[in-house]
Amino acid sequence: MLTRDLLLATIGLATIVLAMTSGSASTPPTAGDGETALPEPETTGGMALSEAIATRRSVRAFRKTLLTPAQVGSICWSAQGITDSAEGRRAAPSAGALYPMTVYVVDADGVFEYRPKKHALRRVRAGDVRADLRAAALDQSCVDAAPTCLVVAMTVKRSARKYGTWGERYCLIEAGHIAQNALLQATALGLGGVPVGAFDDDRVAAILGLPDGCEPVYMLPLGVPARG
Repeated sequence: MLTRDLLLATIGLATIVLAMTSGSASTPPTAGDGETALPEPETTGGMALSEAIATRRSVRAFRKTLLTPAQVGSICWSAQGITDSAEGRRAAPSAGALYPMTVYVVDADGVFEYRPKKHALRRVRAGDVRADLRAAALDQSCVDAAPTCLVVAMTVKRSARKYGTWGERYCLIEAGHIAQNALLQATALGLGGVPVGAFDDDRVAAILGLPDGCEPVYMLPLGVPARG
C-alpha cells in the first residue's frame, strides 16, 4: 500500500507528464526555425456547416477574452491549412494551386506568419501593433478591440507568372474564400469577427513588416462577441 508521501509524489509526476503530453506546459512546442507549433485542428464533430452559415454575423465589439492556441490553430487551418498532405492542397481553393496568399496573426504579443506546411506560427514582429493597425484602417475601433486580428495578404506575382493580368483577380477571389472559411470557423467555435477592407495598404504593410511584393487585402478582427 502506497504511503501518503509516495502517493503525492506519484500524483505530481503524473500531472507533469499530462501537462507535457497535452501541450499545456509553460514552454510551447516548437516547429523549428523560430516557429511555434499550433494544436492540431478538430476536423470532425462540432457545429454543422449549415448552422454556422445561418448564425454567422459581423461582430465589431468583443470581450477582452484571449483566443486559445487551439482556437487560433483551428481558424488558421480553416483559412490556409493543409487538407491533403500528399499533394499539399489547402482549405481554400487557389487558381492553379499556386497559393499566393499569406495569413498573418496579430495579437498583443506581436505579428506572426502562419506556416501551413508545419501548421505553425513564425514571429515576424514583437509588440502590440493593433492600435497602429486601427489608425491605418480609418480608425475602425474593431481592429484593436479584438484580441486577435487576422490579416490576409497576397503576392500577386506568384499568380501572375501563370495568369498574367488575371493574376490579381484570382488573388482577390482567393482572399474571399479564405476570409469566409475563417469567419465560419470562428462562428463554429463560438467566436465572432468582421471583414475589414478599408485601410491604407502601404501603412499596414509597413506595420506588419511584409516582404516586398506582399500586399494586405483583408483584415479579420476576431474574438468573443461582447453580446450574446
